[in-house]
Amino acid sequence: MLIWCIAFFCGTLFCTQDNQQIFTTIYQNKVWGDSASVSGVGSNLEQTKVLREELPQILKTFNIKSMLDAPCGDCYWITKISLPLEVYIGIDIVEGIIAKNKELFEDENHTYYHLDLIHDPLPKVDLVLCRDCLVHFTFEQIKLALKNLKNSGATYLLLTTFSGKRRNYNIKMGDWRPLNFQLPPFNFPEPIMEINENNTQYNKRFNDKSLGLWKIEDLPI
Repeated sequence: MLIWCIAFFCGTLFCTQDNQQIFTTIYQNKVWGDSASVSGVGSNLEQTKVLREELPQILKTFNIKSMLDAPCGDCYWITKISLPLEVYIGIDIVEGIIAKNKELFEDENHTYYHLDLIHDPLPKVDLVLCRDCLVHFTFEQIKLALKNLKNSGATYLLLTTFSGKRRNYNIKMGDWRPLNFQLPPFNFPEPIMEINENNTQYNKRFNDKSLGLWKIEDLPI
């Protein structure tokens, strides 16, 4: 019930705001706030345990040297692991998050930028990690974001998908719903590989939550 209450609250509060205002309001009001991470329960250490174990190995297996984390949120979980990267770039539409990340985490290998995934030009990297993001976008905004990612020239996309869901439905920007990217209107092919995150939220209601890996050039964008 809680997740649907949040979705209703978001849809009511954000109907007249633009994308940056929507997610800034979420951040400032801690709508998704977990006791550990302002990015929400999905970013705490319990819900990212599998990902923290698997991500370094994926980077090694596919010889990933540069990664775009889009969006990076507050970087709570990802800063707890050592990634075999030469370049890590975190972007977020919330300016306050980026300012804090720069202060806490930026160094010669880690940089952070205030960018909009839909509209702003994106850096060319080996891999784009897009976790827990497009589930908050409308269908049209998702298509624009995917087109923008493809235009960046990035090679791989590691994307949140719910492989057990049998249909996708549209929402207002800032709400939430699970998406299966192999179904219409996206029709992605079978992923190269898939990591089930072993999600335990809401009595394991979303235990099909996964990260799928695709070559961006293979996607019907």
